[in-house]
Amino acid sequence: MARILVIDDSPTETHHFVNVLARHGHDVFTASNADDGINLASDEKPDIILMDVVMPGTNGFQATRHLTRSEQTKHIPVIIVSSKNQDTDVVWGQRQGAKGYLMKPIDERTLIKTVNEFLCA
Repeated sequence: MARILVIDDSPTETHHFVNVLARHGHDVFTASNADDGINLASDEKPDIILMDVVMPGTNGFQATRHLTRSEQTKHIPVIIVSSKNQDTDVVWGQRQGAKGYLMKPIDERTLIKTVNEFLCA
């Protein structure tokens, strides 16, 4: 069982992620904005972070950059899960330090497969 932080401002998306991940035995906690997610990641040290991009205030790219460059959190893999689906978005996410990039809407099989890949790495 892994500890997974979901950072997403959409209650619907967050609910979906929590249900899917919990059903597969993971301990899931959430933040509804990037700043709270950064603080929660620093305090709780999750095994993996699922990060939305489009959020009010600090966006997911900025939060990913912060998390992947901070001494406290740089060891935690960040997977961006976003509706931004252009090739340039994927490249930009990788440049910010994201280890993976998934497009919304995401099916359960792909989500679990990706999470497991990073947990086993």
